[in-house]
Amino acid sequence: MRIMNCSIRSWEFLIQNLQFNIGFADNSTLNIQHSTLPKATIQHSTFNTQHCQRQPFNIQNSKFKIDNMVNYNINLEGKTVLVTGAAGFIGSNLVKRLFHDVKNIKVIGIDSITDYYDVNIKYERLKKIEAIAENLIHDNLCEINGNSSSKEDVWQFVHASIADKESVEKIFSENNISVVVNLAAQAGVRYSITNPDAYIQSNLIGFYNILEACRHHEVEHLVYASSSSVYGSNKKVPYSTDDKVDNPVSLYAATKKSNELMAHAYSKLYNIPSTGLRFFTVYGPAGRPDMAYFGFTNKLVKGETIKIFNYGNCKRDFTFVDDIVEGVVRIMQHAPEKQNGEDGLPIPPYKVYNIGNNSPENLLDFVTILQEELVRAGVLPKDYDFEAHKELVPMQPGDVPVTYADTTPLEQDFGFKPNTSLREGLRRFAEWYARYYNN
Repeated sequence: MRIMNCSIRSWEFLIQNLQFNIGFADNSTLNIQHSTLPKATIQHSTFNTQHCQRQPFNIQNSKFKIDNMVNYNINLEGKTVLVTGAAGFIGSNLVKRLFHDVKNIKVIGIDSITDYYDVNIKYERLKKIEAIAENLIHDNLCEINGNSSSKEDVWQFVHASIADKESVEKIFSENNISVVVNLAAQAGVRYSITNPDAYIQSNLIGFYNILEACRHHEVEHLVYASSSSVYGSNKKVPYSTDDKVDNPVSLYAATKKSNELMAHAYSKLYNIPSTGLRFFTVYGPAGRPDMAYFGFTNKLVKGETIKIFNYGNCKRDFTFVDDIVEGVVRIMQHAPEKQNGEDGLPIPPYKVYNIGNNSPENLLDFVTILQEELVRAGVLPKDYDFEAHKELVPMQPGDVPVTYADTTPLEQDFGFKPNTSLREGLRRFAEWYARYYNN
């Protein structure tokens, strides 16, 4: 396996000098025809986490904005990164991506591995991470101070909850952690109605423990997961980070908004650079079984009927997991700048971004593509009577017909916009499902 050294700053320097030397005007774009820019500086490429190899990506005629982008001020090479929720869907993909892209990085993962959904999927994710870490050591691709490293120097997993303050403090006191990516949380809107304690423990107390650890151990950057659910029942679309989000409609949404408020307070009080990420309907291989696309698949395989709300006319911003990870990796490398205001006090180094496709998909179209890809992958037979297994029903109370993200700030600051097509993303999910369940 090959590690690609993502030297972001050097590429930025090159591009900035290109801009200066050939005199780009404001708001101009640079056409990249045959670039070898690392993935963290181009629009998008596909990362095959199964084989840990990059797939070819055609960037002809793509445009790379260089006028208003932020400077990458954190070099991840040789650093220690803490990823909470490392056995989770996004967390596990992030860890694999960091190992693939960043030279000599050490990743510490923590996860309580709750039984909210099938724990076997979580252990399967961890198994793949372990295999990648072992390959790195075997191939001598990681060194610490010029010496070959052991697996413990590359990857450590802690089976614990972030709500356990002692476990969190132990991780920070025994390691020089530079960047924290907090993805640990109790997910699910409906589950918060029946089991609210889980949300208070993980999403509030757990996040408080992370903030306190960042405060006392002076990390370079805290990146944390928020959610599109903070927008509640807002009727204005697309959802913008400038919108008011003061009226959550679920406990889950309330805890995520609370995370943003807590992070802002700690950024202000203790000058901790923090960035919140509002994710929009993440899907992909080895995803969460409680998500609609996964649940639909399970029902169809069993010959059960799936309910499609609002008669299929709901629109949602489905975001492929690799696009989410791409955004996270870029954002990890730029901490909001520390600066003082006119009163001499710190201006909170604090940002919030949406990460979504900015392209709402009709739910009925989504289900149709899913069915087609499940047939293609052999999960469903070619003669499957899909019409007999779907039911068009009215919209659920409290639901909204259209939700999607305004990703303009993400595009302006990082030159990135998620762009994996729904068919490509669902195809990769269907192929994984066929392999995992031996269909």
